[in-house]
Formats: sequence, C-alpha cells, structure tokens
Amino acid sequence: MCPVFLVGGLSVQIGQELHFTPSGLGLAVASYFTASALASFWAGRLVERMGSKFVAKAAILLAAGSLAAIAVAARDLTSLTLLLVLAGPANSLGQLSSNALLARKVPPKRRGLMFGVKQAAIPLSTTLAGLAVPIVALTVGWRWGFGVAAVLALLAWPVLPRTEEAGPQPGRPKPQLRPNATLVVISLAACLGATAANPVGSFIADYGVSQGMSESLSGLNLTLGGLAGVAARTTVGWMADRRDSGRLVMIAVMLAVGSAGLALLAAPGVWTIPIGTVAGFALGWAWPGLLNFAITLRYSQAPAAATGITQIGVYIGGGLGPLAFGALVDAWGYPVGWLTMAVLMLAGAVLMIVGRRMLLTTT
Repeated sequence: MCPVFLVGGLSVQIGQELHFTPSGLGLAVASYFTASALASFWAGRLVERMGSKFVAKAAILLAAGSLAAIAVAARDLTSLTLLLVLAGPANSLGQLSSNALLARKVPPKRRGLMFGVKQAAIPLSTTLAGLAVPIVALTVGWRWGFGVAAVLALLAWPVLPRTEEAGPQPGRPKPQLRPNATLVVISLAACLGATAANPVGSFIADYGVSQGMSESLSGLNLTLGGLAGVAARTTVGWMADRRDSGRLVMIAVMLAVGSAGLALLAAPGVWTIPIGTVAGFALGWAWPGLLNFAITLRYSQAPAAATGITQIGVYIGGGLGPLAFGALVDAWGYPVGWLTMAVLMLAGAVLMIVGRRMLLTTT
C-alpha cells in the first residue's frame, strides 16, 4: 500500500515539483485503486490455483519495483499516474494471498485478530507516509521516501512461510465461486465505505496545509491518524474473535460513527482536523479486516475467491473516492467534499445491514 499512501502523504511536496491540483492527485490515486479493482477478481482465482506464497512473491516484487520507479522516473502527473497503475495489482495480489494464508493457517479463535493485524498494514503505510514528511521529504527530498520504501518492501520476502503449497493438491477439485447477490450487495456497501474513507489518507495532508497547518505538523497529523487506524484494526479483530456473530453489524456501526468524523472535518478551524482524522481512520476506515474475516468464515471453501469479489468493491471505492473528492474540492472546496463523503459512508452502513440480512437468509 505504500506507493499510493506515500503519494498522498507527500502530496504537498510532490505537487510542488510535478505541478498538480487536488483533482490531479485524485486522478492519480484513483488510477491505482482502479488497477487494483481490475486485478482483484483474477488475483483471487490465481491464489486458489497457484498458492498464496507464489502470488505473495509477485506482489512483493511488483510493489518494490513500482516504488523504485516512482523515485526515479516520476517527472509529471502522467508518469506518476502510470506508475501507480503498475503498482495497483500488487495491492490485489498481496491482499488476497494473505487472506488465503490466514484463512488456512490460523486457528479460527485467533483469525479475527490476525486479520486485524494484517489490515493494520494499510494505516501503518499511512503512518510511514506521515513520518516521511518531516524526516525525509523536508530534508533530502520526497523521492528518497519512495526509495527507502522499496527497500522495506523487499524485507517481506524472507519471512514468507515456507510450508505453503505452490498450487492445488493432486486430485483436489479447484474451488469455484461465482458472484452472487449477497456478495454483490456487501461489495457495494464496501464500495461506498471505501469511497468515503479513502480521501482521508490521500488528502488530509494537503487539507491540513490549506487550513494553516505547517507541512511538518500536517504530516504528523497523518501519522496520528495512521496509528489510530493500526490500533483500531487490531482491536476490532481481537473483539471479533470473541463474537459468534454480528461482525457485519459491527462494520455498519463503525461506518455510521465514522461518517460523523468526516462531517467534523468540514467544520472551520484547525482543531477539528486531528479529531476528524482519528475518527476517520479508527472508525470509518478500520473495517476491511473485519469484512475479510466475516467473508472467509462464510466462504471457507474458497476464501481468496470470495474476498476477491468483496475487495472489488473496496478497490472501486478507493478509486472513485479520490477522483470524486478531488473534483469536489476543485469546484466547491474541502467542506463540501467532506460532507459528501460523510453521506456516502452513512449509506454504506445502511447497505451493509441489508447485505447481512441477505447473508443470513442464505446460510
């Protein structure tokens, strides 16, 4: 996830060199998540056929390569966008290979916690992006941030499990799973939630500076939000292990409360920004691990394929959110953008409840 969130966290410094507006930033981030969405369904099937370790290696190499390429070759908005498109499939491959690995290797009583820890990688990448502003971007330049991240990505290779199968076992039927109405509704709910939540990580640094924060303080605010997201995703996963049901209801509640945090960002003054940032990360954007956990429990015969369907919604929302938000900000300003995202997040909460009811009727 570092390619896209480093672009968001370092958007002020990158924009000064590459000369793009909030709508340009939205286009670049949207391209990344669109590429992730297009790759998601096929990535799930690839994991089921080839094994999670093989696909995870591909994800690591693609992520590291794209980070290094941005550091060296991003010279304008067009080249930056194309390189983020290259990085997008690494997200899908990494997400779905790790989903399958956790579903098959982790005991059910600890699976929620482990999914929470895994999904904490997303706000952790945001935390790194926030720290990169005062430590790297304002000292040696933003390109060094991407170079360092490329090296860090390669450190994931040695810790991959050595016992994961390389492909389907002889004689074992290949899992087949087609999209059904329930998964489509849940995916749409996730799409709305992601559409609303993703601009927080991508735009909050630029928003803070526009409201009068210094570049360093705005980066540290992003770090605060990322740490809140890490804590929330891990805690929510731990709580899910202690429940027998109601995980989708938990997601709906988080989305509903998170929408209030996004609405708070529209209020005037700098003091609302840290509160809205923490609420956005800790509630409005801390549910994807819980969603993966719930779906893999229900579709244990093909966890990567099932979460591949729901992740399409997350990725489409991740693409639509920055694109729409950037256009709204250019046209009417940040307050209108935040209020619009708050409404969409609330709609996602309602639709998640509908999807849960459909899931119960098919159980």
